[in-house]
Amino acid sequence: MALWDKLKDSATAMQGQLVAKKNDLKSGAFRDASMAMCALVAAADGSIDASERQRVASLIATNEVLQNFPADDLQARFNDYCQKLTVDFDFGKVSVLQTIGKVQKKPTEARAVIQIGIVIGGADGDFDKTEQAVVREACYAVGIDPNEFDL
Repeated sequence: MALWDKLKDSATAMQGQLVAKKNDLKSGAFRDASMAMCALVAAADGSIDASERQRVASLIATNEVLQNFPADDLQARFNDYCQKLTVDFDFGKVSVLQTIGKVQKKPTEARAVIQIGIVIGGADGDFDKTEQAVVREACYAVGIDPNEFDL
């Protein structure tokens, strides 16, 4: 099985797990951590171009789990996190990881945020090393061993 097929199957399985837990994923902390994760993955290489931002925004809008929240609210939060990362990537990353870390005490939400990062990272068919690295950092922020997600 090609790496891309394996990644696609894994992302599909994770999305299914997220949908199964949809009713448990309604807190403001989960919403914020999810948008922070999406921005972090989009900016993994140190910049966010317009097409990447649009692609991630489209994935956010169509993600069944994130439909627990108003789309315009998600968009505003995603854009805010992207702005922080664009202005100063290193400082923005610290802030974004702190936001992600706020779900640490809720294991279901913490795992869901990591899964969203993997789904977003793999959506273009290439979950590259920089995307894997920021998701791995997010694992540490929420107290989950990255090996649990093969990172």
